[in-house]
Amino acid sequence: MRVRLLGTAAGGGFPQWNCRCAVCEKARQNPPQALPRTQSSVAVSANGADWFLLNASPDIRHQIEAFPELLPPAGTTRGSALQGVLVTNADLDHSLGLFILREGKPLDVYAPPAVREALAEGLNLSHVLSAYSGLRWHDPPHELEPLLNSNGSPSGLLFQSFGVPGKMPRYYADRPTPQGDQAVGYRLVDGKTRGRMVFIPDIARFDETALSQMRDCDLLLLDGTFWSENEMRESGTGTLTASQMAHIVVGGPQGSLAQIKSLSVKQKIYLHINNTNPILVEGSAEQMVVKAAGVEVGRDGMELVL
Repeated sequence: MRVRLLGTAAGGGFPQWNCRCAVCEKARQNPPQALPRTQSSVAVSANGADWFLLNASPDIRHQIEAFPELLPPAGTTRGSALQGVLVTNADLDHSLGLFILREGKPLDVYAPPAVREALAEGLNLSHVLSAYSGLRWHDPPHELEPLLNSNGSPSGLLFQSFGVPGKMPRYYADRPTPQGDQAVGYRLVDGKTRGRMVFIPDIARFDETALSQMRDCDLLLLDGTFWSENEMRESGTGTLTASQMAHIVVGGPQGSLAQIKSLSVKQKIYLHINNTNPILVEGSAEQMVVKAAGVEVGRDGMELVL
């Protein structure tokens, strides 16, 4: 299984267009010290020819251009290696890219019913895209099943979803909360090598379901949005806490780093990193703590093979 981190920043990207926090300013003034990043999305393939997106960020066009395997095949006028999109929740930074992919063929999108409801009704996604390529919605399985290409052929990957603690996006907050998982993670397994990846870019807290998935994988891609609970307030960028935004923090005795550093997982990588998070700064004390625990800070363009 090939895995490409197309984007590793949280909503707004890094640096964020309207932000002069200390971390964003480092990215502008000295990019090697704080590498710019696009909004979170991952591409995965079993054969290097058929690719699936894990979330579709608003930056997806630029991410495709930066990754030739997703461009139209040689000798064709139009086309794409993209076979479908697996969506974890209805947040804008995970779903606005679906609008951008409207010029292609009908798009296969996997999302749990509550997420589909928010996207279809809150963003009017299905109606808008019905005038263009259209969507084919699929409920992701709760047990491992073959992930099929858009033509129904096997992709070589197995996949399943699992519910994680999360919440509906702000644009849907004034509506009745739909039943079912408001956020999910995904497990993908290579049918030949048996390489196992777990993808959880948004999680409010660890429960036993998430922990059991994280213990049993070769690659963990995990929510690294905030270093601390009051990071937005302390950086002067907002008033909401990490908990209010449904993100577990990285640092501290109850943070995700303290809980994953002992996991016997070959590679553990943080992504969906907010522009205020000091782990984005090369050599910062916070980044050094992360690296000392055997965890990596994700960056755009990283490729992994399982």
